[in-house]
Amino acid sequence: MKTSDFDYNLPERLIAQTPLLDRSSSRMMVVHKNTGELEHTSFSHIIDYLHEGDVLVRNNTRVIPARLFGTKEGTGAHVEVLLLKQEENDIWECLVGNAKTVKMDTIVSFHDGRLRAQCVGIGEKGIRKMKMLYEGIFNEILDELGNVPLPPYIHEKLDNPDRYQTVYAKVDGSAAAPTAGLHFTEEVFAALKEKGVIVLDVTLHVGLGTFRPMDTEIVEDHIMHEEVYEMSKETADALNLAKQEGRRIIAIGTTSVRTLESVYQRFGKFEECSGATSLFIYPGYEWKAVDCMLTNFHLPKSTLIMMVSSFASKELIFRAYEEAVNKEYRFFSFGDCMFITNE
Repeated sequence: MKTSDFDYNLPERLIAQTPLLDRSSSRMMVVHKNTGELEHTSFSHIIDYLHEGDVLVRNNTRVIPARLFGTKEGTGAHVEVLLLKQEENDIWECLVGNAKTVKMDTIVSFHDGRLRAQCVGIGEKGIRKMKMLYEGIFNEILDELGNVPLPPYIHEKLDNPDRYQTVYAKVDGSAAAPTAGLHFTEEVFAALKEKGVIVLDVTLHVGLGTFRPMDTEIVEDHIMHEEVYEMSKETADALNLAKQEGRRIIAIGTTSVRTLESVYQRFGKFEECSGATSLFIYPGYEWKAVDCMLTNFHLPKSTLIMMVSSFASKELIFRAYEEAVNKEYRFFSFGDCMFITNE
């Protein structure tokens, strides 16, 4: 398969720059993957498409203020650092802007030296291992000095950083929000639980794959960046019971999908576990865990549009995207959503 096969034309004016005032007021396209029918409604009607006994899985990761702006000690060159993944001993995997100036042992200073970072490893395409040097509690310093790392296609200032967090964000660690979850409110969850829908949490910290475009001509040649995930015993047991009883497992967003499919592929069932996954899902993938998916509208030629093209069919998904463009849906992180159902 060619990466260019997953391209489509998107007018720039349809890229949502700001979140809606009411999280649950976004539009929702319902894609019936078994019949090919497309419906148009609003997200607040998600309750009508879920049933008693359905299991709804959400990713409770929380976006950290992972973007830091500093200067190289000695030269004063401006350096942007995006924290991607924490490793041992205060070492972080980072994506570094102006990376050619950051060599081994280079020190970048942030906010007059309150936080400093020393390069201790060099990777490809702007990746650096940076050891954080500071006094005090790192998360408190980061909360004060860091910036929410909005995707590069969002050019408007975000007045309220909490709008780039889900209402159920809990576990610090992501460089980007699991954006399909941004549509949910506490009121929607209360209505779903009253209907008998079971809501479960998993954790997957969103990393470099969200920011980096595919640079291979052949889809199968692409290598996914690893992302760290975790599943609790409570969640695993509830998911296994749902499988045994033939109840639907519905994933909120592609990150929940990747977690569920990674665990099931690893064990042949759901298990309490943690680990790192580089699972790349594209057409031809054999689905094992997920029955339905709520997701936003994704970038052309991205791994995420390949995932949803695998979940339904590429023909159906691209017909849905064409209709979304024609009906002027809002696209990407702050945009509208699509519910792909097996009914």
